[in-house]
Amino acid sequence: MTVIEEGAKKSSVLWLTLDRPRLAWHAFHEGAVYLVTGGGEQELPGLAGLAEVHVTLRSKDNGALLAEFDAPVSVVDVAAEPEAVAALAKERLNAPDTEHLTERWARDSTVLRLTLPAS
Repeated sequence: MTVIEEGAKKSSVLWLTLDRPRLAWHAFHEGAVYLVTGGGEQELPGLAGLAEVHVTLRSKDNGALLAEFDAPVSVVDVAAEPEAVAALAKERLNAPDTEHLTERWARDSTVLRLTLPAS
């Protein structure tokens, strides 16, 4: 497992360079990072329209820089990738509608996949 995969798997947050550096919670699933934005979830302005985004991973233990890289961004079809969306939903803390979370995301939010660089 690479430093990037290990960092993305152990920590549930990362930094994205958008209009400014933005902290975002995510889920690691099958070698990719999944995020959700909009519809009452974290606001990551412009991310869905990017071809790639600069990502910074920090240590969960001490905040030290683990890795920086550019990752391709793709919009996820919630119905086509239920396992990935379920992994993301599992990481969503304090959701007001846990029972219907993925349905709300499909309707009101954008789920995104960041493809990690090959080792």
